[in-house]
Amino acid sequence: MAQRPAQIAWRRFRRHGPAMAGLVYATVCVLVAILGYLISPDHTTHANLQVLELAKLPPGTQARLLMVPQPDVPAVSWLRRWWQGQPQQFLPIPLDDASGLVIRGDFLCFVNRQGQADSVRLSRFGAGPYRLQALEDTRVERRRFVLGTDTYGRDLLSRILLGSRVSLSIGLMAVLLSLAIGLFMGSLAGYFGGWVDQVIMWLVSVMWSIPTLLMALAISFVLGRGFWQLFVAIGISMWVEVARIVRGQMMSLREQPFTEAARALGFRAWRIMFRHVLPNVTSPIIVIAVANFGAAVLIESGLSFLGIGVEVPIPTWGRMIYEGYTYIVFENGKWLAFFPGLALIMLIVSINLIGIGLRDALDVKLANR
Repeated sequence: MAQRPAQIAWRRFRRHGPAMAGLVYATVCVLVAILGYLISPDHTTHANLQVLELAKLPPGTQARLLMVPQPDVPAVSWLRRWWQGQPQQFLPIPLDDASGLVIRGDFLCFVNRQGQADSVRLSRFGAGPYRLQALEDTRVERRRFVLGTDTYGRDLLSRILLGSRVSLSIGLMAVLLSLAIGLFMGSLAGYFGGWVDQVIMWLVSVMWSIPTLLMALAISFVLGRGFWQLFVAIGISMWVEVARIVRGQMMSLREQPFTEAARALGFRAWRIMFRHVLPNVTSPIIVIAVANFGAAVLIESGLSFLGIGVEVPIPTWGRMIYEGYTYIVFENGKWLAFFPGLALIMLIVSINLIGIGLRDALDVKLANR
């Protein structure tokens, strides 16, 4: 029984070990981005729970926290918690590891992490009666910061996990936008030719002469800061590669017998382009889309590093690298830039490995060997 081209390509892709490794890591990143707040240690919006007393804790550090309830915190549905996180329900106060809690009158007394005596009104914990053991069991927790904390005392692991959502979503939207523009412009240039081809290719040459990061930077200045502004800026700056490939494929296929037969049957040019010709150029389009996805993630991180990405405090890998790169040489805090940089590098490498595997799997010449 003859196999379909997609089945043949998948079989050849599975034999490519590095590509499969990249696919596994990219799949894990996608799952992490989808789950988001449900798996991050910090469930607050943007993982922005700041505890300045715990700033720049090394990876693996444990801290003992007194969780003081916040008044009038609205309840949120699980859907909103999954998408946007939940409001801060507790005010964490770092405690000294060797000291306990003491009730004195209307106050709960303790020794904070700096070794200073401090207290909180018992009424903050709700209506009485108040029992010391119950407070210690329910309001004191020991939290481990697996990857440490940043300069504001925020959990670095939570922000890296949520940063994957920003990078992947912006990369995906930018690639879809660049594909839409590139397919349209390349199809027009390749099918009609003549002055249409000359005008579009002149525009492509102008866009090609400007570095992609510089183009995205200029568009970001015009559109402003924000999520949709960022993926629009990246998508507009990346469509030229798609257009050139589609144009070349369209020019080679427009004189084929099946396109001439479609014209003889009276089909319109738009139908011939998008219903008959474009389905035959999916292989190079898939390869260039994967390559552009990795480039879009890298450009997004670069713009965030320069301070032109999404608005603070939304966590992005580029912004985290910017906030921590000064500590690599001068101060203790090398993990602040190392872990988000490692996550970014591994994602880009995995995407490139997937692109190489797809290129080999979809190459007809290699398949016939």
